Amino acid sequence: MAYIEINQKNLYYNLNQIALKTSSVEKIAVVLKDNAYGHGLSIISKLCADYGVKHAIVKNLKEAREIKNLFDTILVLNDNIIQDEKISFAINSLSDIPKAQSKSKVELKVDTGMHRNGILLDELEDALKLIKQYSLELVGVMTHFRSADELSSEFFWQKKSFENVKKIVKEYDFKGVRFHSFNSASLLRSNSFDEDLVRVGIALYGYNELPDIYNKIKLKPVMKLYAKRVSTKRLLKGQRVGYGGDFIAPKEMLISTYDLGYGDGWCRAVDTKFVTADGYEILGRVSMDFISLATTVDKICIFDDAQKVAKCFKTISYEIFTSLSSDIVRKVV
Repeated sequence: MAYIEINQKNLYYNLNQIALKTSSVEKIAVVLKDNAYGHGLSIISKLCADYGVKHAIVKNLKEAREIKNLFDTILVLNDNIIQDEKISFAINSLSDIPKAQSKSKVELKVDTGMHRNGILLDELEDALKLIKQYSLELVGVMTHFRSADELSSEFFWQKKSFENVKKIVKEYDFKGVRFHSFNSASLLRSNSFDEDLVRVGIALYGYNELPDIYNKIKLKPVMKLYAKRVSTKRLLKGQRVGYGGDFIAPKEMLISTYDLGYGDGWCRAVDTKFVTADGYEILGRVSMDFISLATTVDKICIFDDAQKVAKCFKTISYEIFTSLSSDIVRKVV
């Protein structure tokens, strides 16, 4: 069976680098949505909790309940808002507020320029009044930067807008509200951090996506993907491999199939030549459950750097991770 190795040492190295930027582990919230970016929710949660991280962010209530015993606070980004002593819920629009259970912990998302989820800036005071009216407990206010990983001024004007949001919220005399806008890119590009929390996603998993012009902090990839050999056969010159026979043997050669395919979340990408981390090119088309390589070794490291894979397939590292099936075994090394 194909499997994924999760490198504990690299994960803790990345957390050390993040903690140096925040000056406190207490201010780190690990983003664990979508099966911890494909790395395995239960595994990454346990490792982060053992490191000392107290806060987590997930996609939905199902994920939150799976890791509830490991963290002091858990923020759910999108689900029905219910009352819970530990779990808080994002308010993504004004219409979320009347539907929330009374006494629920909520974190108000404000749209400062992303134009995705979040209330508009001119709706802020209405939202604060409604939160009080419906007896909700406001525990956080947040925004999301749309271009923090790009060389542009957008990060700065969004940041300035959020400073104005903070001033207005504080005028309403809510107690114990945490403010957070920084994600991985904004933390890594900044020389100072002065908020209550940083939402760390891609940096946790070992990737600094900033342009080279920045003084980039080196991070270490946490995931390696492996496939195991299924069968081996000898091809004669001119024989063709797989669906459509796209690969034609240039000479007599040995090839093997390995147990990874698009059914496991690996990219099919018919017109793309991909070379594994071990230096073997995938021959012909990727099948649902198998790939073919010109080797007879028992296992192959498919990748150890998702950025290189993403560049090959003209996508982003996030998609490479999250596409991998949760049925692939993850193990800590």
